[in-house]
Amino acid sequence: MSDLQASITPEHQDLRIPLERMGLLRPGEAFNIESLAGGVSSDILRVDLPGRTPRFSFCFKRALAKLKVAADWHAPVERNHAEVDWLRVAGELVPGSVPRILGEDTQAGAFAMQYIEPKAHPVWKNELRDGNIRPETAAAVAHVIVAIHAGTAGRAEIAKRFAYDHIFHPIRLEPYLLATAQRHPDCATRLHELAETTAGTKLALVHGDLSPKNMLVTAHGPILIDAECAWYGDPSFDLAFCLNHMLLKCLWRPQWRERYLACYDALATSYLERVSWEPPAAIEARVAHLLPGLLLGRVDGKSPAEYVTDENEKECVRRVARRFLLEPVDQLAAIHEAWNLALQET
Repeated sequence: MSDLQASITPEHQDLRIPLERMGLLRPGEAFNIESLAGGVSSDILRVDLPGRTPRFSFCFKRALAKLKVAADWHAPVERNHAEVDWLRVAGELVPGSVPRILGEDTQAGAFAMQYIEPKAHPVWKNELRDGNIRPETAAAVAHVIVAIHAGTAGRAEIAKRFAYDHIFHPIRLEPYLLATAQRHPDCATRLHELAETTAGTKLALVHGDLSPKNMLVTAHGPILIDAECAWYGDPSFDLAFCLNHMLLKCLWRPQWRERYLACYDALATSYLERVSWEPPAAIEARVAHLLPGLLLGRVDGKSPAEYVTDENEKECVRRVARRFLLEPVDQLAAIHEAWNLALQET
């Protein structure tokens, strides 16, 4: 065994089989792996083939049945195929906005895609953490999202292809809304209503995990990754999910609150002004209704934000989220204003 192969841990010894099935690894060829930082739901690895000229690297992703969180959270591994399909559709609609797919092995619940060097293409979450907070980036993200939604709205063949309600429910609606309802009985009816409305609204192709950690910043626009929650349903989920992160970042780096909120405004405005498949006011209302549920879910659901640990900050989230769950508003600006005021008083 070569030194490169010796670095492969026992749990990754089985990688050779799917890599060969995808035609990415030759029989007996040496390869090296490196675990990549990512979410809680998959193994994400960089695979390096040092014997190639030029040297060849790519990203390998395999879904986990049991997510890496404290709560008992399971999801179907076939979501890997949903992600592959989403990347292909998005790449057709907005060229350059996603990594290229290099191969898929449905038998192993895995696929391979282009490896994008993080030094040249920083993760948006890291940029937001480090103070590189630009509303223009948020607007560019909105442009990509709304283009994918508009390009798939009302398309029956896409709806059939992405009929993944059985995946979206356990990986999004249950952990973010329904699990949170158990912690807040007085908001439970409203949270269940939001889950039902979201599940029953079938308008466009949804990414499902539009977090800044799943976006790479480039000079030519954002690159979106990690679409394993892809589903044909309510596009308001994508916008609400991303806006939620802009609100929460104000707790992470409070000195840049105004800049995060400027990104919130840029996301909302740039998205809503390009909505073509329904009245913009209609989707804004659904986003404004869903957003406080997702906000509360990041402190009392199954996937709490790792940087919201102070109890006073959690109570601030609960106070604002519960207010808008029990007294819904239709405008996103109202949530911006209330959140800003709450942070000033915390």
